[in-house]
Parts: sequence; C-alpha cells; structure tokens
Amino acid sequence: MSDVCPVGAFLLGAPKCGTTWLAEVLTQHPEICVSDPKEPNIVASHKGTFGRDESEPDWGQYADCFTGDGLRIDCSVHAMACPIAPSRIAENWPGARLIICLREPVSRTVSHWNMILDTEADKKNGVDWSNFEEAWADSRLSDDTFYGAAVARWLEHFDRDSILLIEANRMRHYGSEVLEEVCNHLSVHSHSFNFDLVKNANTAADRRPITAFGRMFRFASGILPGLIKVPIVRRLKSRGINVYKLPVLSAKAASKRVITEEQRALLAPDINADLELLEGSMGFDCSKWHIQ
Repeated sequence: MSDVCPVGAFLLGAPKCGTTWLAEVLTQHPEICVSDPKEPNIVASHKGTFGRDESEPDWGQYADCFTGDGLRIDCSVHAMACPIAPSRIAENWPGARLIICLREPVSRTVSHWNMILDTEADKKNGVDWSNFEEAWADSRLSDDTFYGAAVARWLEHFDRDSILLIEANRMRHYGSEVLEEVCNHLSVHSHSFNFDLVKNANTAADRRPITAFGRMFRFASGILPGLIKVPIVRRLKSRGINVYKLPVLSAKAASKRVITEEQRALLAPDINADLELLEGSMGFDCSKWHIQ
C-alpha cells in the first residue's frame, strides 16, 4: 500500500455511456484531478474491450497518470465489468467514491459494436464481429451490457452510498443537474462548468478510417520524443482538435449499422433479467429499458 498513490474516486460505466464527456467536463473543476490519459487501464485486468492482464499493476506508472492537484479520479471505464477490480480497489482505496454511467443497454451494445467495427479492433485482436449474433456471444461485448451483474460485484466491497448511478441521457439533457450531483457525491464544491469547452466526446463521427498517409503520419509521430510530442498533443486536445479527422489522414466514416427486431429479441431474456438484478440491488428504475 505504501507504493500506491492516493485516489479518491473512480468513473466507471461501459463504452458509449457518456464517460468521455463527463471526464472532460470534470477537468474544469479546480478541486478535481482527472486521470491523464482519461483511461489509464492499469488497476483493472480489463485494459479496454479486448485487452486482459491480471498481473500486479505498475504503481509507479499509475502515479504518473495524475499530475494536478485535487481529488484524483481514475476514469478507466472498463473497470466496471472487470471481476477483480472491485476487490483490488477496495483493498487499496476502501473509501473511494464510485460514479457509474449507464445507457439504455441495447443502444449501448449496438454503439459499442459499431465502434469496434469502425476501428477494426476486432480484426486487430484476432476475431470477427461483423455478425452481430457472434459479437454478442463474445463476453467482451455482452459483459459490458450486464450492468446488474457488474454492480453486484462492486456491492460486495462498497456500500450503496459509495455509488452514484448516472443515466447517460440525463447528462445530455440535464448536464448542470447531473454535475451538481457528482460534486455532492465527491464532496467538492459546486462549480460553474462551461459545456462549450468540452470538445472530446468520442462520437461516431470521430471514427474515420485512417488512410495510408495517415498511417505514415501516425508512425512518424510515434517516434517523436515524449518531451516534444506530449505538449503538442495536450495543446491539440485542449482545443478539441483531432488531426486524424483531416481528409488527407482519414476517410469518411462508415454508415451506422443497426440490428433487426429478431436480433433485439435475442437480447431480451438476458438483458431483462440483468436489469431486474440492478433494480433490486440499487433501486434504479430500469422499467423503460426492458425489452418488450
């Protein structure tokens, strides 16, 4: 424990649940230090959709992810579905506050599936998710959708008052109200957030396929020394600039894929049962999310 840096909160959820927006806006709060990168993916064994590593975290590398003052928040969203993250976090930070962002599960699943296909992350990891049924059968997609099962694991180590559940749709329409709840949950002062400054929202429009010239550019930037590259990257991010959206570096994103009513019905038994689990454990009203 002596080698572990203090962390006060963890922003959890699942891909495509609005955590990028929330993490970005929280960087404006003077009493909060958001992890940089947003998702260190160090404490949990889940290192993204596909990466898995249960070895002991590199605590020195982890400490380097927090460079500012204030309450430190780790925004590695994949930790929510990780089976070992709750016990590891409880052991090292028993008083941590947890923020969990949730989204209607079918739309979340489809959005996550689209993201993986757009970025070709499936092929890069030796699988093919082009068929939705096969993708859903892969726990690396479906486990992120089973909110009830994930929250149940966290409740084995943290009490309900430690957990704040946020619906993604509320962030979109009632951002100020949600942020007030977040500040209260984290025991920091209220803050006047400027939503116009939030540029990095991880939207489908950002997932443009990289061109051959773009790959050359990425390779060249990858060999730049960190002392040169890091300040440039941070400045671009602060301005919401993604150079890979330039036409010469990337092509137009693919059209959004949808699922059929038959595929939606395929999800119903497992998702409905999981939503009932979430309702029973947290008292979170999931009635509008049940698949009829």
